[in-house]
Amino acid sequence: MTSRKTPIVFCDFDGTITANDNIVAIMKHFKPEGYEEIINAVLDQSISIREGVGRMFALFPSSRKDEIVSYALEQAVIREGFAEFLDYLKSKDIPFYVTSGGIDFFVDPLLKPFDIPADHIFCNSAVFDGDHIQITWPHPCQDPCSNDCGMCKVTVIKDYPAEKYTRILIGDSVTDFEGAKKADLVYSRSTLTERCEEIGVNHVPFETFNDILEDMKHKLNQGVL
Repeated sequence: MTSRKTPIVFCDFDGTITANDNIVAIMKHFKPEGYEEIINAVLDQSISIREGVGRMFALFPSSRKDEIVSYALEQAVIREGFAEFLDYLKSKDIPFYVTSGGIDFFVDPLLKPFDIPADHIFCNSAVFDGDHIQITWPHPCQDPCSNDCGMCKVTVIKDYPAEKYTRILIGDSVTDFEGAKKADLVYSRSTLTERCEEIGVNHVPFETFNDILEDMKHKLNQGVL
């Protein structure tokens, strides 16, 4: 008899845990010259995510750190149902990992109230000690991913083999495309939903974490998760 696999959740941050994309919000608020072209190049995949994010933040002098950090934290809104979803996962001993293409200066403080272990949060970092903001990449792409993701969700997911785990990805955008291809189940919003439909990935659209919670409860009760 085959032993049952363990569900494990990998969740995006910007536009998923939060109601909007914090990097895009920062750029649209401060409007550094040249940011629009870079965003469009990332979205149409003519440049990599890592290159695009790095170039956008390099448009800012490091002297603007405090106002950028303050704005990022003030404008962010946590998506409805997130705390209840985490409580449910804990009650079922289902591991939860944040896999974010966002930056530590807003990801870490916004997640602090939810008591997620630090080693369960994967994101990029910012350095403010030079003339301009520099983004660093603690979790870069490794084989088999060569998409220059910056924070590579494929690299994180591959440490949890499909033979042992039912790998669930939650996301909304271009940063989630490659990870979605490796997941057993995807909960999707926005651009990710469109992409999953195009490439035939098993996905369930959602608007709030309450939607995900109800679907997961149903699947677990039916023994399909």
